[in-house]
Amino acid sequence: MPLKSAMIDAEPFALEIDPSKTALVIIDMQRDFLEPGGFGETLGNDVSQLERAVKPCAAVLSTARDLGMLVVHTREGHKPDLSDAPPAKVERGAPSLRIGDDGPMGRILIRGEPGHDIIPALYPIDGEFVVDKPGKGAFYATAFGDILKQHNIENLLVCGVTTEVCVNTTVREANDRGYRCIVLGDCCASYFPEFHEMGLNMIKAQGGIFGWVSNSSAAIDALAPAAA
Repeated sequence: MPLKSAMIDAEPFALEIDPSKTALVIIDMQRDFLEPGGFGETLGNDVSQLERAVKPCAAVLSTARDLGMLVVHTREGHKPDLSDAPPAKVERGAPSLRIGDDGPMGRILIRGEPGHDIIPALYPIDGEFVVDKPGKGAFYATAFGDILKQHNIENLLVCGVTTEVCVNTTVREANDRGYRCIVLGDCCASYFPEFHEMGLNMIKAQGGIFGWVSNSSAAIDALAPAAA
């Protein structure tokens, strides 16, 4: 049965979307960012700040799965030989462990290591795409754009971490490619709450210059009746 259109309450204004042309994009909900001992903590961050996004994200994921929507998970990380990790990135700052170093969950931010993988609460199931990306944006050096085109996607429901870095970068990339992005604010988080707030404000400013901002409850309330 075709899905009905869904009107999502959002800022700067509500918008109507076709769930069959909408993808749920969950950005970088990886152990290396959310759990102690990973890359996020090596930078001196309080990783518990990201935990608040997990339950709202899981609720939206469950609804998307019930509706048979396209779901795409992303993971930031690098090849074991670091050939796709620019020295300027690896050498930046003063973390306790750098990208590629051995940590409690394997080599930091390296594909195939336990820390690189997605947290159990949001783990992908069969039929969901996992896009491994070497940068902040999901479109750079990945098949993400091809996946969206192949599935005739026009709208993205965006969740993940961190709000001001990989979420914002992906939304800006998507906006330039013509996608409507609805960022679910409570499904995103930052190590710095003030950056989270400002990251959302930047997206919805000036009439939605990069997209819309909503929340998990509004998305679920709009999508759940779509299959009825």
